[in-house]
Amino acid sequence: MQQPTFDDVLDAAARIAPHAHVTPVLRSRSIDALAGCSLHFKAEHLQRVGAFKFRGACNAVWALEEAQAVQGVVTHSSGNHGAALALAALSRGIPCHVVAPSNAVPAKLAAIAGYGAALHRCEPTLAAREAACATMQQHTGATLVHPYEDPRVIAGQGTAVLELLAASGSLDVVVVPVGGGGLAAGTALALAGRAPGTRLVLAEPTGADDAAHSLAAGRRITDIVPSTICDGLRAAIGRPNFEILKAAGVEVVTVDDQAVLDAMRLVWQRMKQLIEPSAAVTLAAVLAAPDRFAGQRVGVILSGGNADLAALVRMDAE
Repeated sequence: MQQPTFDDVLDAAARIAPHAHVTPVLRSRSIDALAGCSLHFKAEHLQRVGAFKFRGACNAVWALEEAQAVQGVVTHSSGNHGAALALAALSRGIPCHVVAPSNAVPAKLAAIAGYGAALHRCEPTLAAREAACATMQQHTGATLVHPYEDPRVIAGQGTAVLELLAASGSLDVVVVPVGGGGLAAGTALALAGRAPGTRLVLAEPTGADDAAHSLAAGRRITDIVPSTICDGLRAAIGRPNFEILKAAGVEVVTVDDQAVLDAMRLVWQRMKQLIEPSAAVTLAAVLAAPDRFAGQRVGVILSGGNADLAALVRMDAE
């Protein structure tokens, strides 16, 4: 497939409008004071399925020709993308198959099944996930909707920042989490077309910092074994995603898991919003690098709210 463009982001915005929520932009004076900047939180944890992932999945499903759609869709996912694709498929009345690693968060697996997808478990490696997807494609004829490399997914994810800009006006910088890079690449395309003067900063856990290493080296580095509480950010950065982000000249801030937990707790306490670690990494990055954001208008995407509460409570107690 061809690389997505800004026009694809605009097309995606029109395509998903009947299905996706326009999520609010939240403010917190007390967190602004701590950060030393004006923060505009795009509340994608309030999106359908509790994550921005519904945008890309919905765009991919509704972009299919009818002859393709009736065969269904298949993907591999640790949780949020799988749930998003399941719900998008349900909205079109087509089959959905999701391959999930054995170490996926139980609450996310329950959501996938709850939206009617057929759930298939595999070993927690990328090779196992891809092999299982290939098998399902052969058996069903379903269309693969990759969680972050699919151009339709990338374009759909970029619609979040279009809404952020429409609600907040001009921003000096936008901060998004990066794992496989679907949201990051889509945001880069949207900013290039709508707000080219706005910087893009990627927030990444130090335990899964392949994007930072890849962008510093100018080539994809995929041999890093992820170890982070941010389960949604453990994927290696995708090929098209890396090329888009490299061309955009993005910055990366890495933060450790304790900083992520502290930021998540801060959002819970000050904003009364339930977000997951993969979402809190953005605020953690702003708080960890105050000189990069001081006095500026900063857009922060809170990417999801599907937290494993039992695990987080245990971790907090420790």
